[in-house]
Amino acid sequence: MEVPAGKEPAAAALHSVSQPVPVHITVLKAQGLIPQNKVLITSVRVEYNGAVLGDSPKISVLPEGTAEYNFSTSFECSPDGPNTLDVLVQKPVLLTLLEVVPKDKKKPEKVTPLGQAVVDLLPLLQGSRSLKVFAPLYAVSNSPSEMLHPEAMGGLEVTVNTKEPLLSATQFSSGNLLSITLEAAFSLPNTFSADAQQNCMVCLQIPAAGEKEFPLLFKNGILKADGKNEPLPRPKHWPLGPILAPDALNIPNSFIVGGPYEDEDGELTRSEDREFRLQAESTKRIVWDTERRCFLDAASVAILKKRIAEHRRWPVELCRMATASAAKGKTTRADKGDEDKQIAFHGVAYVNMMHLLCPGVKQIRGAFRVFNYQGKEVFQKTRFKHSIFRDCRSQLGLDKEGFQTSPPSRAVPSKAVKEDKDSATVSISLCQPWLQTARHREQCLSPQQYSEAGTFLVMEIKLDKPLVPKRLREELIRRVKELIPPRPELPRRTEGAKKAVEDYHKRITNVAVAILREYRELFGKQLPDQGALDHKTLEEQKRQLDYELNTSGKYFAFKEQLKYSVVKIVREKYLKTTAFETKEQLQSFLSELYVYLVDHMHIALNKLLSEEDVFPPSPSYTTMKQLLLFAREAEANKDYNLASVFYKQRIARDQRKIQSWLDYGAFCYLYEDATKAQECYQQALCLNPHHTQSLLVSGIVAVKLQHYEEAEIFFENACCLEPSSIEAWTLSGLFYEMQNSYIRAERSFREAKKLLKAQLEEERRLLEAAEGEGEEPEKIPDGSAAKPPKVVEDTFTHFLAHFLPALEPQPPPCTIFMKTVEFLMKVNAVRFVDKALAHELLNLQGGPTCAYYLARAWTYLMQEDFPRCEECLYEAVQMDPVNTKVWAQKGHLCYLQKDFDNAKECYERVISFVEDAEDIHFVYLRLGSIYLEEKEYGRAKQIYLLACDNSATCLTWLGVGIACYKMEEMLEAENALSEANALDNTNPDVWGYLALICLHVSAQPLQPGGGRHLEAEQCYKYSVKLGLRNEALLQEMRAVQQRYGFGDPSF
Repeated sequence: MEVPAGKEPAAAALHSVSQPVPVHITVLKAQGLIPQNKVLITSVRVEYNGAVLGDSPKISVLPEGTAEYNFSTSFECSPDGPNTLDVLVQKPVLLTLLEVVPKDKKKPEKVTPLGQAVVDLLPLLQGSRSLKVFAPLYAVSNSPSEMLHPEAMGGLEVTVNTKEPLLSATQFSSGNLLSITLEAAFSLPNTFSADAQQNCMVCLQIPAAGEKEFPLLFKNGILKADGKNEPLPRPKHWPLGPILAPDALNIPNSFIVGGPYEDEDGELTRSEDREFRLQAESTKRIVWDTERRCFLDAASVAILKKRIAEHRRWPVELCRMATASAAKGKTTRADKGDEDKQIAFHGVAYVNMMHLLCPGVKQIRGAFRVFNYQGKEVFQKTRFKHSIFRDCRSQLGLDKEGFQTSPPSRAVPSKAVKEDKDSATVSISLCQPWLQTARHREQCLSPQQYSEAGTFLVMEIKLDKPLVPKRLREELIRRVKELIPPRPELPRRTEGAKKAVEDYHKRITNVAVAILREYRELFGKQLPDQGALDHKTLEEQKRQLDYELNTSGKYFAFKEQLKYSVVKIVREKYLKTTAFETKEQLQSFLSELYVYLVDHMHIALNKLLSEEDVFPPSPSYTTMKQLLLFAREAEANKDYNLASVFYKQRIARDQRKIQSWLDYGAFCYLYEDATKAQECYQQALCLNPHHTQSLLVSGIVAVKLQHYEEAEIFFENACCLEPSSIEAWTLSGLFYEMQNSYIRAERSFREAKKLLKAQLEEERRLLEAAEGEGEEPEKIPDGSAAKPPKVVEDTFTHFLAHFLPALEPQPPPCTIFMKTVEFLMKVNAVRFVDKALAHELLNLQGGPTCAYYLARAWTYLMQEDFPRCEECLYEAVQMDPVNTKVWAQKGHLCYLQKDFDNAKECYERVISFVEDAEDIHFVYLRLGSIYLEEKEYGRAKQIYLLACDNSATCLTWLGVGIACYKMEEMLEAENALSEANALDNTNPDVWGYLALICLHVSAQPLQPGGGRHLEAEQCYKYSVKLGLRNEALLQEMRAVQQRYGFGDPSF
């Protein structure tokens, strides 16, 4: 019933309590005790840390099942006593309910335990000075008492209080609570067998202040071989010895919940390990399910962080030992002097503690392989010099429990043996119960026993607060704002000022109309025969008009009409509502106001008296989507200056559209410079600091510029703002990997995989629901690819690397890396694509996929490595010969290599499929240009018309116009070129062919439209002015001009 006394080794010696602090415990009453037949007399015994603090008075249980004890006792919490804060944090108060049978004449008084309860004292370290709990009572095993109803076990109402806090607020906030839970060891060696006289133990060292290491010991592992898995969730146990009520060992509200293997932080998390772990967890195993706590003060927390940084892997030792009853006797001198001999089943697991140095991480849990303990190997991996079981036996108090080394070897001098004649009766080996034969001896001491069996420990290490705090969302937003240069303030737009100016214009107009009416009444509407008045006449008419207006009072009336509108301008436009302090200020303001009023008077009069109608500007014929397509076409033709112009036009149309900035930034990132791309992304973030894609691309360009701290802020902020983004977590992992922060990379990848798994499960659920309702999902016809929505302006899509569009592998990718590759290819992040594809290759089961080869071909094309690109496309064709994207990309490769015959064959194959390829526009353009080169004008015209029907651009109509011109269909050619000119009137080729058409038509007077010499000349001027570089077209124009003798102004 009692817990073994003695001070437990702990993680850190706490010096927070300088003076003893009494901890008062009061047992108020018991509830739920229902006697069956007679009066039940009970008492409560209070114990702590193996010491009995006292027994309550003997109280009879009332019929309703309650008993009032009101018993108080206490113990002292002192750094020098047995009950330190180290003990307080991990040991509960033990309460035992006793049945007391009074003595009579024949029998003495009999005390029988009925149940036990525990009270956790951890809240006293968390700032509480008092707590009141209802501790459930758990029945004592094999209790002879039948005085209680079978379902009557209730609980004890207990209060615990101290006069002063055990830790100040500062001490608690600067400290940390470390909890280590050892769950079980699985896949044990065959030599492990159930033996009541053997104790399975695990120990690890926790750093304390200074250079000391404190061992943390887990005893009393239970060997099970029932073939059943451990239930989940299951309660964690207090680190106490055997007690009368085993269920009382359960820590309240603390459970082992398990989880998917792939979400763990240890080893054996791969899919191929799943079957092994499932099998191992249902066979022979050692179960502890014990949690030990350690409170670390500020100094110990600092030491812990330092040690983790210095020693990434920490050793966790495992062994079996004989219990005290099996190890009585003397110890030989050979045992006393030999500390390097083997320990029975001495193993070690290496726990990677670096996870705890990741920002925001408070817990690591996983399975860790166990290896046979080899001192040199342990030192190489962990830099720990000493074995806990071999070198710290006395500190752990294991010598008294029969912890012995292995028997001495035969080389020990016989004299030493003779000096200890009683050594034959002494238990000197942990392996002695099994060492009956040579075969058993080899099994016990096999150097690879754990490795051969595949033994692993499952444990959890948890902190109350992360060692490295995670940046708060507010801080990340603030840091992002600091990285973005301030935008110039927009000009003030006051509706009141605008309305005041408009009202002034209206008053000026009204007054001008009235004055004009007066003038006409005085001098008539007709002008002299000459059509003009001399200066003297105008001066005379002005003098007469002024006289008439002043004498009639109309001048004053006109002035009053203007007065109110001028006052409104002063108040709304100039915001002047108070008197001026000096005359100089007044005079200066009046001069400025006069100039302003006169200027706007002229504007109003010009509008009134102008004889020309003012037409609004003609609407643009191009949309934002078309401008983006124009830019991609310019990239396809390697005309990067023109592409830049189109991107800038999109921005000029609407500077508040984020996508326009992102598209131009992706273009600059690929073809110009990363600094300009960074400026574009900063503009996008200025418009919306919470835009996840803008944050991600800002991080990518920061990596290229080697601004790694900024990149980390961008990626972390993206994950914080959109924690459900698979791309954000995967990109963060790739970035951390570039920084050699492999633990953080692993955690990011794991989070992304968890999100992808949930997404795929949701899609599967929706599909099953649709099938359950009798709806068949839409099927994609054979020999075709799924056609994505044609929304160009709402995606990052743009023509990439030598005019190859971004690829979206079909079927949809099912890994985080391929999903991220889609995004990265859209923003031209070649370096990140390489990293992601490398991971994809390592994680693929069954070899690379067609999607992988397509993405890899894209990267080679970016680097102009055509042979390796061709190899990848060859593999892709072998894997999916009916994939339109594969053939389109192969056609683009052949086109860039000027292998037009193969390019034409690939393009013709693409357009023969039922569904269009994603980049069908560029397939049409290039196939049409090939037909033009081969003088197949009819087929070229047909292909270009298909391109116009799909997405009309200047180049598609230009192709139609050229084909018609070559076939001498001048009217159709002119119509097509007119359409091209309407979409883009800056294309010199369009003007050049229009000039040729005008020349030919003008040379045939009988044809409609003959005599167009001026148009031919104007078209030629525009083509030259716009920088026509097509030498063949120039030569043809000059030849036709010389033939007909016009069209060139220089003639």
